[in-house]
Amino acid sequence: MTKKLFPDYTKRRERVLRELRSRNLQNLLVTSPFNVTYLTGFSGEDSFLFLSDEEVYLLSDGRYEEQIHSECKGIELILRANSVPIIDAAAQEFNKRTATSFNIEAATTSLAQWERIQSLTPSKQLRSCSGVVERLREIKDPYELGLIENAIRIAERAFLATRELLDDEMSEKQVAHDIEAGIRRLGGEGAAFKSIVGVGERSALPHGRPSSKRLGESSFVLIDWGAKYEMYLSDLTRVILTGKPPAKLERIYRSVWRAQQAAIETIRPGMSMSNIDQVARKVLADAGLEKRFTHGLGHSFGLEIHESVRLGKGQDRPLEPGMILTVEPGVYFPGFGGVRIEDDILVTEEGNRVLSSLPKNWEEIGNSRQL
Repeated sequence: MTKKLFPDYTKRRERVLRELRSRNLQNLLVTSPFNVTYLTGFSGEDSFLFLSDEEVYLLSDGRYEEQIHSECKGIELILRANSVPIIDAAAQEFNKRTATSFNIEAATTSLAQWERIQSLTPSKQLRSCSGVVERLREIKDPYELGLIENAIRIAERAFLATRELLDDEMSEKQVAHDIEAGIRRLGGEGAAFKSIVGVGERSALPHGRPSSKRLGESSFVLIDWGAKYEMYLSDLTRVILTGKPPAKLERIYRSVWRAQQAAIETIRPGMSMSNIDQVARKVLADAGLEKRFTHGLGHSFGLEIHESVRLGKGQDRPLEPGMILTVEPGVYFPGFGGVRIEDDILVTEEGNRVLSSLPKNWEEIGNSRQL
């Protein structure tokens, strides 16, 4: 029997405190709901986490009292009155403490909130502090990897089940609905993000939302989707042939696939994130298609669908073992259509492991049922 893994939230918080000490910072008010979840296991909303060497507490309200006691063992809970905004409650707690300066996650604190807490704590110094927890979240532990792999498997099974049911009369909206319903039937919490379904020329919209356009109006469709499982996500893209495709599509598809394969083969610890992107662009440049590749090559994901790692120009940080990211080159021709192929990759000590497994060879991407 496989031993069930559990996250060690105490160790995660200790890592944050060590990072704070290395920056000569004494505390941190965590305002990002994803960072609160990562550091406590709390799956609710409207709550802040305060960390220092002396104390750790969750600031929340009565709606979540029982949930926090159940999900967050060993953490002090401070409940605010329903009539007190959470930013006011945070200021009240600052004023009760002898510390003269407080660090706040600025990326998820609005300007209005910042000005409000500053006005309520005139004797305290407030400092912006962002990226501490996000950097730690880049390296997935075995518990997180297991949940992400489950999210990938659920997404893949939902896709395959939906592909079996495709017919000419189905609209993009219906395809998206069926995939998302399949995710829930298979045990997922729902879609990781709003699914993208683009038939024919609408596949040239990298973030196009599903419309009423029907599958029978073209010979191919692009689908970008993912599943959410126990708060963790997956992210995949495939092109399906639903009829006899134009020769131009095959040329584009094979080039994008080669670009993706070349990039994946380059992924290993120590490799610059921008270099991975350059490898894919070189393949597309050799095919005369680089100018039609208009976005970055990939991104990390986990609790959020876009996290802090980026495979793209100007990203000169090295990859590290434990990072999970997408590799998704795309080529788009307005009025004709586009191709994007996306897989989820784990950076390992030796190189990488492709976590997703759906077919993507040109010969394998036809709909299994004739439309």
